Amino acid sequence: MKLHILGIAGTFMGGVAALARELGHEVEGSDQAVYPPMSTQLEQLGIALRQGYQPSNISADCDGIVVGNALSRGNPAVEAVLDQARPYTSGAQWLAEQVLPGREVIAVAGTHGKTTTSTILAYLLQAAGAEPGFLIGGVAEDFGVSARTGQGRAFVVEADEYDTAFFDKRSKFVHYRPRIAILNNLEFDHADIFPDVAAIQRQFHHLVRTVPRNGRLIVNGEDARLGEVLAMGCWTPVETFGLAADKAGDFTWTARLLHEDGSAFAVLHRGVELGEVHWPLLGRHNVMNALGALAGVGAAGHDVAAVLPSLAAFRSVKRRMELVGTHAGVSVYDDFAHHPTAIATTLSGLRARVGGARIVVAMEPRSNSMRLGAHADALAPSLAGADAVVFLHRPELAWDGGKVVSALRGEGVAVPDVEALIDALHARVSAGDHVVFMSNGGFDGAPRRFLQALHDAH
Repeated sequence: MKLHILGIAGTFMGGVAALARELGHEVEGSDQAVYPPMSTQLEQLGIALRQGYQPSNISADCDGIVVGNALSRGNPAVEAVLDQARPYTSGAQWLAEQVLPGREVIAVAGTHGKTTTSTILAYLLQAAGAEPGFLIGGVAEDFGVSARTGQGRAFVVEADEYDTAFFDKRSKFVHYRPRIAILNNLEFDHADIFPDVAAIQRQFHHLVRTVPRNGRLIVNGEDARLGEVLAMGCWTPVETFGLAADKAGDFTWTARLLHEDGSAFAVLHRGVELGEVHWPLLGRHNVMNALGALAGVGAAGHDVAAVLPSLAAFRSVKRRMELVGTHAGVSVYDDFAHHPTAIATTLSGLRARVGGARIVVAMEPRSNSMRLGAHADALAPSLAGADAVVFLHRPELAWDGGKVVSALRGEGVAVPDVEALIDALHARVSAGDHVVFMSNGGFDGAPRRFLQALHDAH
């Protein structure tokens, strides 16, 4: 079968493309914005990419069209598909029908940490010999891909609460019917489709409704909003995880930090210590991600204590505090930041690692919620861990970024484009500084362009 994937460069749809290719389908696709790491993965798979959504980009001999949720009515390609009565489906439905039947699905949901937790879980299942399949919203460094079918029964899917497609406004995760679901956290996000946090909670409860009685719900016990979701009705055994010392006895899974930056911790299950983890990741949030994943390994029937040592070699996901390079004593990181809470926890973890060294953030408000201004008031407080911030205020941004800059604890400046951002950074950094680029988009290649600018200057 020959498939055309509309929106193929998105992290989810790129994974669908990889799975379809592995299953033997001929795959082509188109997108408006194509950038690494997904573009690199698709090129390596030999999948033809076409720029833009012109109807002519869809080959006449395609048997089916898989439509990404970034496309809506009025899009030329969508209109052509409808006018020509061509068969189409969503990425989530295609996955549910073509890949997941007969698999033990483990879904990872939450406002933050889905990609990292999914990657840790797949890595640990691999260490346990389970040969899992997976679809993750990022390229896992240890696997080199964002998706694979896998030889084992387990399939890990990053379960997004964003809507499915222009013709299916349910959250993507309701398609997956997991036996095990990990609920990491729940905050307001996706302001373009959800009016308030209660609307998101209803979608999470739709996911809870699909988990069978003989399955498992693994829930962040520190998150009150998730507690409210379970209070709507729960028919599945629940295990909780958390780090709050005053509630440690209430959690099924908890950890004792051995180092403040989260790079070492002991894992406890029902109060019994299973062993220690020493790994390269930073931050309390990543310890929480690990606890959720370890609980998932246990729920899938594997020996958690036996896989703990494997985390020492875990390499995480591209664009999750990925060290792009170091030059002239300046360390440059690329981070897929999309929400104030994630920004704050990421900077907290880095601060615990680097101590008094200067942290400089290059910030692009790129997600739909960010661009709509839904998180504008929370941005400055979330950046309190930075010594300086260069804020990319593109002309099309609909709100005043100057208010964010003026409210920063540290030094701040707003710039109109990436060229000015690189110049502003170059004028402010010196040896020993840590520069973190934060955006959930391509950022016009800014992290690597800045690193090149450092090379050129020296």
